[in-house]
Amino acid sequence: MGDPSTTNSTTTTVPVSEMLKRIEQVLMKEKPDIVMVYGDTNSTLAGALAAAKLHIPIAHVEAGLRSFNKRMPEEINRILTDHISDLLFCPTQTAVKNLKHEDITKGVYLVGDVMYDAVLMYGELAERRSTILKTLNLKPKNYALATVHRAENTDDPERLFTIFKAFKEIAENGLPVVVPLHPRTRDKLSEHRTLNFEHRTLNSTLRLIPPVSYLDMLVLEKNARVILTDSGGVQKEAFFFKVPCVTLREETEWVETVESGWNTLASCDLQRIVRGAVEIQPGVESAWPCGDGRAAERVVLAILRDVTQ
Repeated sequence: MGDPSTTNSTTTTVPVSEMLKRIEQVLMKEKPDIVMVYGDTNSTLAGALAAAKLHIPIAHVEAGLRSFNKRMPEEINRILTDHISDLLFCPTQTAVKNLKHEDITKGVYLVGDVMYDAVLMYGELAERRSTILKTLNLKPKNYALATVHRAENTDDPERLFTIFKAFKEIAENGLPVVVPLHPRTRDKLSEHRTLNFEHRTLNSTLRLIPPVSYLDMLVLEKNARVILTDSGGVQKEAFFFKVPCVTLREETEWVETVESGWNTLASCDLQRIVRGAVEIQPGVESAWPCGDGRAAERVVLAILRDVTQ
């Protein structure tokens, strides 16, 4: 759902500098052989920078992703982290190609997606343990699941208004919309009361619920008719479960999900969001780009080979 350190997009340098300082202290004390960072959050960049300054090798898991939109803080984090990493573990062939275009070829491994590993490992456990559908009185394939948390959507009142207006239209057309509310989004909804975004108003048509556990989220995703999100991870999990997804962004780093037809880019366009949720078109069966569920094993073996050389 995103890095807590990106809660206020106007002050991202402050948490990064604080994390850099404190991570450096830990690394100086522990003296690790290698530092592993994951993804594209502020903490990813801070960890990589701290290690680089101390000349400690860096392994970046989920390397090579690009949205080609440098207005996204995550894009800057990805690019900088990749260019100072020693081992780069790519989830897809597209990620490998992205790095090659930036003249990064040394230490690059195509390993698959560790998130796919996790879904395979915990999917059945989630089905056994989670009671979220019963708790919310939801029927499989009879609801939409929505998440919103990115600064580009939450910090702009008009964008946030349009997105939630689209959710309301979808719900009013007969498809319940369940929204696990990210703390960032909850706070912004309260701030934007001039747009009549009060929780009691939204709750009259939408199912606004607190954030849920990982296992509950897997069950909600797997059983949804459609997913609406600005989260990169949720886009992927929708793809894993073959649930149509409407992405509330102009672009995505997970281009394979769009190319296969399982993901539609709708930005904050009200009609595109509603149409994507109502006129659902399942994607096509295509070559699986995310590996075979053994990405973590390949990462570990590569690190062990590098450390013991």
